[in-house]
Amino acid sequence: MRQRRWKTWALRGLGGLLLLVLVAVVAGWLYLRASLAQLDGERKGIGLQAAVTVTRDAAGVPLISGASRADVAYATGFVHAQERFFQMDLLRRTAAGELAELFGPRALPLDRSRRLHRFRARAQDVLARLPAAERALLERYVAGVNDGLGALRTKPFEYLLTGTEARPWNAVDSLLVIWAMYIDLQGNQEPRELARGWLREHSDPAQLAFLLPESSSWDTTLDAGTAAAAPGPAPLPPRAPAWWGAAPEKPAQLAGAAFVDSVGSNNHAIAGSRSASGAAIVSDDMHLGLQLPNIWYRLALSFPDPKGKDGRRRLVGVSLPGAPPTVIVGSNGQVAWAFTNSYADLVDLVALNTDPARPGQVRTPNGWETPADHVELIAVKGAASERFVVRETSLGPIREAGGRQYAVHWIAHDPQAINVNHMKLETAASVDEALGIAAIDGIPAQNFVAGDAQGNIGWTIGGLLPQRATPSLASTFPLEEGTPTWNALLPPASYPRVVNPAGGQITTANSRQLMGEGAALIGDGGFDLGARNRQLAEGVQALGTKVGMRQAFDAAQDDRALFIGRWRERALQALDAQALAGKPQRAEFRRLLEKSWTGHASVDSVGYRLARNYLWALNELLFGRANKALGELEPKTTLATATSRWPDVVARLLDARPAGWLPPGHADWRAVELAAIDRVIADLGKDGEPLAKATWGQRNTATIAHPISIAVPALAPVPGAPADQLPGDSNMPRVAGPKFGQSERLTVSPGHEEEGLYNMPGGQSGHPLSPFFLAGHKEWVKAEPVPLLPGQAKYTLRFVP
Repeated sequence: MRQRRWKTWALRGLGGLLLLVLVAVVAGWLYLRASLAQLDGERKGIGLQAAVTVTRDAAGVPLISGASRADVAYATGFVHAQERFFQMDLLRRTAAGELAELFGPRALPLDRSRRLHRFRARAQDVLARLPAAERALLERYVAGVNDGLGALRTKPFEYLLTGTEARPWNAVDSLLVIWAMYIDLQGNQEPRELARGWLREHSDPAQLAFLLPESSSWDTTLDAGTAAAAPGPAPLPPRAPAWWGAAPEKPAQLAGAAFVDSVGSNNHAIAGSRSASGAAIVSDDMHLGLQLPNIWYRLALSFPDPKGKDGRRRLVGVSLPGAPPTVIVGSNGQVAWAFTNSYADLVDLVALNTDPARPGQVRTPNGWETPADHVELIAVKGAASERFVVRETSLGPIREAGGRQYAVHWIAHDPQAINVNHMKLETAASVDEALGIAAIDGIPAQNFVAGDAQGNIGWTIGGLLPQRATPSLASTFPLEEGTPTWNALLPPASYPRVVNPAGGQITTANSRQLMGEGAALIGDGGFDLGARNRQLAEGVQALGTKVGMRQAFDAAQDDRALFIGRWRERALQALDAQALAGKPQRAEFRRLLEKSWTGHASVDSVGYRLARNYLWALNELLFGRANKALGELEPKTTLATATSRWPDVVARLLDARPAGWLPPGHADWRAVELAAIDRVIADLGKDGEPLAKATWGQRNTATIAHPISIAVPALAPVPGAPADQLPGDSNMPRVAGPKFGQSERLTVSPGHEEEGLYNMPGGQSGHPLSPFFLAGHKEWVKAEPVPLLPGQAKYTLRFVP
């Protein structure tokens, strides 16, 4: 009897527990649903001049239409906040150094590095100087953001999981979002200068010139007619530096094989003389770190403009939630524009000297000075606030590295670094007008490519450039005493331009833009090797004439392995009969290089992965000691940080086979090549897996997650994208890595936006329960475009005064 009662009570208890779990799940589901965006209905909007409509298609892409630009800005803010507020919050906190307030002490190192730049204080100064009309428009966007946030029935789910509150938005925050892009796009220039400084200290001048070539054999510049101006390769010195060779300890894995060439973006323009419509075609895919939601938010805006078609202006493209409410890349019906990171030389690390006789002072090129102390209080979730002191000189804040003090002289600190001139592109009527606006745009310096409805195309640098009195390679190293830094901005009238080149096309892909006059105005802040741009340029040229939108779109999806193909040939040459004798694993390596080679970075190719890893194994055998020392100087820094042209250096050595550069422990250069192959075999087979299973797709598998996984790692698989195997790689137009790649693909002809094409990873909403969360993601994986303009309206939200 007792046993029966016990079983009864146990069953009742289990049933009650299951009921509680069910109730909790339902309550959680209902709570999450309460933070979904409002898609239909009517709302009152404070401060509206007239009604505004937001129609969304089945994928959640909105067309926002209003009777004034200010009203459209308000509705844009509302939509951004409801779909992407947590993303916006992360961007402003990234720039301001306020992530520890959300994520606790683990975020403190990152916050300290950001607080050094005091961007929130700088943003206050910029906001105070904005013209009244621009500030008023920004404030209307801010009002929309806060109304959108307040209209959610519960706070965004990320704040529930982090146990924090959503702080209201303000105009300063929108400026901080632009600075977040400065950090993302120019943040590698400090480590690059430090790495180059280490090489200078540990190499003689001849060795340094050989190791850090000024140009690449792959360079394809916009002023191709002056290619003869390219500096030739430096002579090969008789001896290698003392640090030459592999690191002493055997690596646990082939570290370089995981390297992602994180330089961002392709764009190209095709002149009307070669397009099917007679209008220019502009295509863009910006390469960035990938997460959910995607950084970009696609939309179309419509508002009155007497210079627009039928008295209205329609903008279409991508916006950046949180930033001033306009299209970052897209078309205004008369001009289309696109960006790639310029890698201009925009940071100088200025070495500071001290003297015990001058306590508290430092010597800069401007003389002795006492740095100003700024106290920054960093709020930390679950702990006391941290007091962080920034010491700032006339050239910028002081940072330490390798026992030295440097002033960080960064263009991002200039009072003119941020403005809202980008919105002037909304009404640009020609390429010439757009290029003029680009030169005064307050954004991180970009390759700005534009095309207009008349068929003209052009390139310039968009964003600030420093004016250097004596441009030279010296500025790519830490500046020692006596070496001047820049102290003024380059006047917009002096910016280099290329308009309507003879070939009827322009391509940029983060590599050197110019060889002749104008190159010194840009400098070299870490150009890409150039293989990607050459492949893109040749691919676009091969399209010929009467080019259509889909052809232009597909040009940037080219995943042919032209660059790695050369290293495959080198590996095959090394694996001759003598090298294979008694070495079955080498024989299998050669067989796979031959039989599992598609000529592409395709997911099923083993040969591609082997050839790529062979190149990186050579990197470790030659530069391993330097990589180790550089990583100790600055985390995640290697010789590849100092120069993207290192493969050209390795190729020259393998061709010349100089005895004085043979790395220690190897009898000859053939032994080096075989050691690299053996290292790849050991690395890929360390878990007992046969080489035949080491496909490129196995390594190049997407891991695109929501940032909430930082706070709650257990939730990482839930709000994430599928683990798709991705074709493509660095050094080819179709850039793809597990967490880095084409953050959007956009192709458009001004005046022909109905034919425009687009796709992006993830969807419009950052909410996992939204029908838009992954809408369009499958198309991105397959590189299948969808229409750029929003489709048929499925949802309508109306704002009334």
